[in-house]
Amino acid sequence: MKTITKVDFATYLGVILAFIVVSVCQAQGLVNRSLGGMLVPICCYVCMSISLNLTVGILGELSLGHAGFMSVGAFSGIIAAMSLQSAVPNDLVRMIVALVVGAFFAAIVGFIVGIPVLRLRGDYLAIVTLAFGEIIKDLINCLLVGWDENGLHIALNVDGTKSMSSLGLSENGIEIIKGAQGATGNARIATFAMGFALVMITLVVVLNLVRSRTGRAIMAIRDNRIAAESVGINVTKYKLIAFVTSASLAGAAGALFGLNYSNVTAVQFDFNTSILVLVYVVLGGLGNIWGSIVATVVLYVLPEALRQFSDYRMLVYAIVLILVMLATNNPQVRTLISRIIPRRKGAALDE
Repeated sequence: MKTITKVDFATYLGVILAFIVVSVCQAQGLVNRSLGGMLVPICCYVCMSISLNLTVGILGELSLGHAGFMSVGAFSGIIAAMSLQSAVPNDLVRMIVALVVGAFFAAIVGFIVGIPVLRLRGDYLAIVTLAFGEIIKDLINCLLVGWDENGLHIALNVDGTKSMSSLGLSENGIEIIKGAQGATGNARIATFAMGFALVMITLVVVLNLVRSRTGRAIMAIRDNRIAAESVGINVTKYKLIAFVTSASLAGAAGALFGLNYSNVTAVQFDFNTSILVLVYVVLGGLGNIWGSIVATVVLYVLPEALRQFSDYRMLVYAIVLILVMLATNNPQVRTLISRIIPRRKGAALDE
């Protein structure tokens, strides 16, 4: 395992300082209600962009179904948290359990999907992951889940003839997921502090993976698959490690996101969400973890900051995206950035 680099240390320090500054501003009443409500989602999307960067930037494979893993984590986390309300009254403990459950089930789904999908390349892989995201959304729209003293009650309303009454819940039962209506009446137990903790965990997992022997093997596959195979690297194994790790982190982010709202539906995790996270990754720089964090925060807050432009704010947002893309792909701008932030010779990724 490689020792921590200066860039990694700066990334950790930057996130910690940002959390301290925002927390102090909240305590002093300097953060308005609108921005305060965006803090947890920002943490969720930061984790999403970092985890997707592991697949797109580090592994070099285009995935368009990342929102599917987020939805698996969100609804499995909500089920875990709601089911444990009476057994575990402490919100923090239930939140931690929900994050672990969300990450676990997303990892399982990532493993199942990754085995056949990662044998594909290029556009074919992107199309299959896109289809996976849509399949997950449709399955959740058919899912009915409730809980009572007898345990979980689960049914799939595929033909449209079933309702929550079909679950046979007792009088003290809890209706958790109601098909297309999603999960309603959730206990909002997500906090900004938990979001910060999840961001730090995501950073530690991804950066340590990238700097490890496994990470070097993954980057070797990205750079030249044939050369990597010729020196004995198991391509399928290392691609699956990166894919499953990315999926599990997205699942944890989904659990945090789901428990930040009282109502969550599958539509919130559609194709547009996957594209949005991909935009964060691309604009932040493929393989650049710090860039993903900055791009996610700026681009998530930007539509709210442009609210004063009313109907034109999304137009302004699109123009800003185009200008940023043109600037980051301009050789002169890249030369200027390289002078401001010198790159150490032979360094990998964002060092």
